Amino acid sequence: MEYIKLKNSDLTVSRFCMGGCPMGGYGWGDVLEQELIDAVHAALESGVTFFDTAETYGLGQSELTLGKALGARRKDVVISDKFGVHAKKGQPTFYDNSREYIFEACEGSLQRLGTDYIDLYTVHYRDGKTSLAEVADTLEELKKQGKIRYAALSNIGEADENELKALKGKFVSFQDEYSLACRKNEAVIKRLSKEYDLSPLTWGSLGQGILTGKYNLQNTNFGPDDRRSRDIYVNFHGEKLKKNLEIVEVMRDIAAAHGTSVASVAVRFILDNIEESVVLAGIKRPAQLSSNLEAFGWNLSAEEMKVLDEVSREK
Repeated sequence: MEYIKLKNSDLTVSRFCMGGCPMGGYGWGDVLEQELIDAVHAALESGVTFFDTAETYGLGQSELTLGKALGARRKDVVISDKFGVHAKKGQPTFYDNSREYIFEACEGSLQRLGTDYIDLYTVHYRDGKTSLAEVADTLEELKKQGKIRYAALSNIGEADENELKALKGKFVSFQDEYSLACRKNEAVIKRLSKEYDLSPLTWGSLGQGILTGKYNLQNTNFGPDDRRSRDIYVNFHGEKLKKNLEIVEVMRDIAAAHGTSVASVAVRFILDNIEESVVLAGIKRPAQLSSNLEAFGWNLSAEEMKVLDEVSREK
C-alpha cells in the first residue's frame, strides 16, 4: 500500500479509498451486507485506511453498514463523509448547503456511523445559492465543536474557482470524476490541485465497472435494479461503450505483461498520472477489492503510459 498526507492537514491516508456507494444497497445490482462487511475487513487487513461514504447513499444505509463493519477499528481509519444531497424517502431530492441542513446532516451521519467525529466532511454538490464562503464558515463551526476534523469538496470545477481563491487552505481535498474512460476533467484536476493546494481524489475510477475487463457488448444489458441501465451512465451505452472496450483491450495486454488484473491497470494509471492522488472505488465484495489492490507495488512504464494516453484521450 502507498500512503500520502492530505494537504493542509495531519491526515495520512492510503492512496486507495474504499468507496461506500454500493454499501447503500441501491442501484448496483445484488449487494449483500455480509460481503460488504467482509470487504471492509479485508481492506483493513490490506492496509487501506481511507473510507468514503455519504448520507445520501441508500438514505444512510451506507453509513450504517460502514460503522458496523469498522466497529472498534474506527479509530484506525480516516472517514470521508459527504453532505449536500437532501434526500428523504417519499420526498423530492434537492441540493442543500444551508447552515441548518449541514448541522442536521452532520448529526445524522455521526449517529449512523457510530462515531463522535468525521475526519473529512465533504460538500457533495453545491446547491447553486449558498456561497462557498458561507459553507466554509458553517464547517468551521463544526470543527470548533469537534464534530469534524477537516472540510473537503466534491464535484467542483472552473466555475468554482473565483470563490476558491479567497478560501485557500480552508479545504484539504476535492473529489472529481476521473478514469481512463473519463478524462475530460484531467486538466482541471491537475490545476486545482496545484493552484489551490488541494489533494485530488478520483471517483468513477473504474468507469462504474467498465474498466474491470469483465464486460463486453453481450453482457451489458443490465436489469432495472442496476443504475448502469440508465442512459446517463454513458460508459455502458452506444459508441462510448465501444470506445471503452477498445481501451480495455489495451489494458489487457498491459495487465498480462505485469501478471496483474485489468482493474489494477485502471487504478495504476490514475496513481501514476495524477500527482499525489487517491483513487476512490466502490467495492461490493472482497474479490473486487483484491483486484483493485493489485495496483500497488509496481508502476506503468513510460511506453505503457503513452499507449494508454493515446487510446483513452478524448478528442
